[in-house]
Amino acid sequence: MPNRDVLKGYPIRQWVLSLPIPLRLLLARYPHELSKVMRIIHRAISTHIVNKAGFSKKQAKAGAVTLIQRFGSALNLNIHFHMLFVEGTISENPWGGTTFTRIKAPTHKDMATLV
Repeated sequence: MPNRDVLKGYPIRQWVLSLPIPLRLLLARYPHELSKVMRIIHRAISTHIVNKAGFSKKQAKAGAVTLIQRFGSALNLNIHFHMLFVEGTISENPWGGTTFTRIKAPTHKDMATLV
């Protein structure tokens, strides 16, 4: 039977990103643009993780799963992303296989830089 543990027990950090109200309204009107915004956010966070691990984007990858939520708890329009990122990078070994390099939790300064 194949291994179904997709995340393989790697440490995970949830990133939740809310959007400004004007952008929420724009993306509600033009939902096909939502994937473009999500790709930009994913690229920024994954680049941060890869760089923090001491690699370039060609040497290692960051893994993520994203849920796009369109409403808040009061059923109000509140487009936001719940992104589960692996807390490190996965790189290929020269002899085959992969290596996981864990990173430290983001600091306040890291968060300010990302924003």
